[in-house]
Amino acid sequence: MILNFGSINLDLVYRVAALPQAGETLASISYTRYLGGKGINQSIAAHRSGAEVRHIGCLGADGIWLRQQIADFGLSLEGIKTVETHTGHAVIFVDDQAENQIVLSGGSNLAFSLPQIEAALDQANPENDWVICQNETNLVHELAGSAKKKGLRVAYSAAPFVAEHAIPMLEHIDLLAVNTGEAAALQKALGKDIRDIGLEYLLITKGAEGVELYLPDRTLQQAAFAVTPQDTTGAGDTFLGAFMAELTLNNNPTEALRFASAAAAIQVTRAGAATAIPHRNEILNFLKEN
Repeated sequence: MILNFGSINLDLVYRVAALPQAGETLASISYTRYLGGKGINQSIAAHRSGAEVRHIGCLGADGIWLRQQIADFGLSLEGIKTVETHTGHAVIFVDDQAENQIVLSGGSNLAFSLPQIEAALDQANPENDWVICQNETNLVHELAGSAKKKGLRVAYSAAPFVAEHAIPMLEHIDLLAVNTGEAAALQKALGKDIRDIGLEYLLITKGAEGVELYLPDRTLQQAAFAVTPQDTTGAGDTFLGAFMAELTLNNNPTEALRFASAAAAIQVTRAGAATAIPHRNEILNFLKEN
């Protein structure tokens, strides 16, 4: 099982001809609202990829629509707590080249409590289960430290990236997922090669250039599949969720990289984040054709 302590956002998506510059006012081509957030996107991707997933998160009283959306995606609402603050949301601009700009308001995602975390961790099995966390929620250090003490494996998606936040996490995690920019920033802050931090899994995504996975005894590389992107929002979350699902199901890092790359390739050809995430059968069919 994958136990994901993650953000849940209302994504307000504005399609624009070009991303706005400082001081510029633009008229949007279209507007749509979606269920989003790095955490819930990863949970949906893992679930659709075939893994058993339990999402742990927080919503405000204004999050009724999102709660129904989560249920419609097939995820349990058992771990979703209602808190006394507004629901987290994101304002997203997507341009004609499928690039995006995102502004977050943390809201309910910053309302995790230690009792909530401990109660969820007590349901996990150190024999088989993974814990996933990101930087869009509070108490991430406490969560990772407690999970590690309980013998659970921890995957950490270090975004939004802050070096001072990421470095203390390294002693508590088994898998670090970063993009090339985040990897460079972490390496500069550490003052040493990021490959020397001693993790079981170091996953560096490189967009159109593919992905590298550093293991203690070898390095794996996977090229990106050639597709025409429509919207790159949520591509990294789709990749990580699919990767963790395949790794949990089959414990084969090479196949997990290929599977996750296919999932992300499909996802970016569709509009939206969570709604664009493919199901396992779609990913397997894509792999057969490519």
